[in-house]
Amino acid sequence: MTSIRFERMVIVLGALTSIGGAVATYTFSTAHAVTARTPAAAIASAPAATTQALPDFASIVVQHGPAVVNISVSGTRKTSGPQIDPNSPFYEFFRQFQGPQSETPVQGQGSGFIVSSDGVVLTNAHVVADAREVTVKLTDRREFTAKVVGIDKATDIAVLRIQANNLPTVKIGDSRRARVGEWVLAIGAPFGLENTVTAGIISAKSRALPSADGYVPFIQTDVAINPGNSGGPLFNLAGEVIGINSQIYSRSGGYQGLSFAIPIETAMRVEQQLVATGKVSRGRLGVAIQELNASLAESFGLDKVQGALVNSVEKGSPADKAGIKAGDVIRKLNGIEVTASSELPLIVSELKPGTQSNLEIWRDGRARNLTVTIGEFQTPVAAADKAPAQAGRLGLAVRPLTPEERKQTELKSGVVVEEVAGAAAKAGIEPGDVILRANGAEITNAESLRAQIAKSGKRVALLVQRGEQRMFVPVELG
Repeated sequence: MTSIRFERMVIVLGALTSIGGAVATYTFSTAHAVTARTPAAAIASAPAATTQALPDFASIVVQHGPAVVNISVSGTRKTSGPQIDPNSPFYEFFRQFQGPQSETPVQGQGSGFIVSSDGVVLTNAHVVADAREVTVKLTDRREFTAKVVGIDKATDIAVLRIQANNLPTVKIGDSRRARVGEWVLAIGAPFGLENTVTAGIISAKSRALPSADGYVPFIQTDVAINPGNSGGPLFNLAGEVIGINSQIYSRSGGYQGLSFAIPIETAMRVEQQLVATGKVSRGRLGVAIQELNASLAESFGLDKVQGALVNSVEKGSPADKAGIKAGDVIRKLNGIEVTASSELPLIVSELKPGTQSNLEIWRDGRARNLTVTIGEFQTPVAAADKAPAQAGRLGLAVRPLTPEERKQTELKSGVVVEEVAGAAAKAGIEPGDVILRANGAEITNAESLRAQIAKSGKRVALLVQRGEQRMFVPVELG
């Protein structure tokens, strides 16, 4: 059996990899050095030594550590024999000898924490993505098979549920009140070493990382975070969770002093929606933006280098309907200043689709106000029952057809396949396929597909459109 760590890595002069270490105890003394020749009078007059100890991390661990859990997952990974570097001059020659893809069992580990005494657990999405079985282990050594309530890849948040009551829970804090330089504490299972405690300080706030699509204003810390810490809590000195440890910046794949946590406010908003509806709803404008620099700001007649510069507008989008144009600089949304372009996606995503909002833009050397009706951002939804066993039956992630796709294909219903694994992959379903029917029933959204799979026995017949061709594909569910 192959063993892997479920991690995420993005190369940026090094790497951002999803993901503790020890810290020394420091004492600070103002006493003068005393030698054998120092006069007694001088010794008597020397200022008293003062010592400042580190915070009482142990009390936080004792009180809140039982609510931190270890998460182990099992799943499969597609393999097709030896992997050849596509840049190799022998790639085309050897590729013809590669056999059909097969699935190799894989395992991974991560961390999480209990937010509700009836068994709701938060962790990272990348920890449990594509897992067929998820096991949650408590500090008292009890183990539970968990159900995946929902996954939001955009923020890297997943919600699990275990069948237990009267569980210990963490105390939820407010990361917005945290200050750069404050002490923080992490508990998790780096490299599978359960209940490991590490500490450090907040290095920066509101960091935008290329792996998060702008929806997460990361908390940067120097806490020792390593693979296996993913999904674990970040505590402040009051014992409150202010973040979820998610990624590290590394050239080696290990800790290098740059760790990133998802603010707990972002995570709890996602948790509430996933528990209530199984999906996350986000606002959408429909613009592509870029960062302003001093030269661009001067060319547009701006006295400050702040705002989000629009470089394109999606046709038919809320922004297009509101009259936003390429070259506009979005400076405020509902009175909230947009100081950097990276802030705009987060501000928009937190708005409820369908609500009217006020935009202040800069165009032709002066400020203008526009009214925009916020649209809904469509995210892929896992087409499966919320239990991991059910998710493994089909192995698809799907999304609704966009208005443009409906117009181009002239389809009135169906869902687009985003990701394929398990039974669907074996049956030949491919990303980009549109599933129109399941066992003869029309598929209008992910929920209707879930319902048909739940009613199916050992197999389901899917009507699939691939390009201009339609075909029925039998899928063995087991």
